[in-house]
Amino acid sequence: MRVALHVDQLWFAAPGGIGTYVARLAPALAAAAPENELVPFSASWAGRPTPDGIPPATRSVGMPIRALYPMWAWSRRPCLPQRFGTLDAIHATNPAAIAPARPGQALVVTIHDLAFERFPDLFPPRWLRLYRRGLEIALREAHAVLTPSRDAATAIAARGVERERIHITPLAADRPADMETPPARPYATPYVLFVGTLEPRKNLPRLIRSFRAAVGEASLPHDLVLAGATGWGQESLANELAADGAGRVHVPGRVAPNELDALYRAAEAVVYPSLYEGFGLPVLEALAYGKPTLSSNTSAIPEVADDAALLIDPLDEDAIAAGLVRILTDEALRADLTSKGPARAASFSWAATARATLDAYRDAMERARA
Repeated sequence: MRVALHVDQLWFAAPGGIGTYVARLAPALAAAAPENELVPFSASWAGRPTPDGIPPATRSVGMPIRALYPMWAWSRRPCLPQRFGTLDAIHATNPAAIAPARPGQALVVTIHDLAFERFPDLFPPRWLRLYRRGLEIALREAHAVLTPSRDAATAIAARGVERERIHITPLAADRPADMETPPARPYATPYVLFVGTLEPRKNLPRLIRSFRAAVGEASLPHDLVLAGATGWGQESLANELAADGAGRVHVPGRVAPNELDALYRAAEAVVYPSLYEGFGLPVLEALAYGKPTLSSNTSAIPEVADDAALLIDPLDEDAIAAGLVRILTDEALRADLTSKGPARAASFSWAATARATLDAYRDAMERARA
């Protein structure tokens, strides 16, 4: 089969989990089925440097996203150029940008979560409109809908997508290399690490207040590190960072892969109190590193973490603060989570994701031909 794979997310200033998904899925698909041909495609990014991870021979549709995405959303034009050659399927990896399929082509759409439905006030209006329109298009046109968790699949089915069209394709965390080598410490003081796009859904103002309460009340020496690309809706986070309180908060911004590896290795614990996730990849990454992890007891995170993380109500600041104290001071709990984390992370793999995705492609092609 010959499949067009949308890779625009890799150019975004905040590629997030979708960017990781695209970057890891493309080579995994090629390894799982080398007889197939993957055709990576993107909008026009004229004048922008090509970021690391862009698949070779990526083809441009020839229009920038500000024009292309609204056209795809509301006029369902243009189709992918004929110069791309014969395509059996088109895989839209972000529901905000769904290229239309020609007659006989299968359309596959990945819907990572329905956070835009659950928390619409936390999204920029332009993107909110595109996500909502993408859900309508997927409901009406997609021959297969991919999603990373049972929780997300249930939410998508509740919106009217038949279960037969939904395929669960979980994400995975890369196995850290050379964990025996003592890590270089990016900061002089011990720290708790958050990894993710700095945007409202990640619940960072509440995390900062809870962290300051925890280190103040328990006299902990730890700092908090917020590592990730800057997203949207920064006002509340900026206000909280400027407020007085115990404990220092470091915001290194978007970090390179080697820097992220160093941050994970040297962290005393990882915290991820997101309000809603379709999967929660940073949780799985933390488990792969064997780091005691505190995260939310909502959406797909319990499904991903199982019993390998300490889970709390992300809306309860007292619970977040108490969880931080426990995960930093309870040695029995830390040892238990440290031992369970890598095994839980190892139960997910990009090879398995690729196999499940290929099954979805085949199913979509059968539906397109019916």
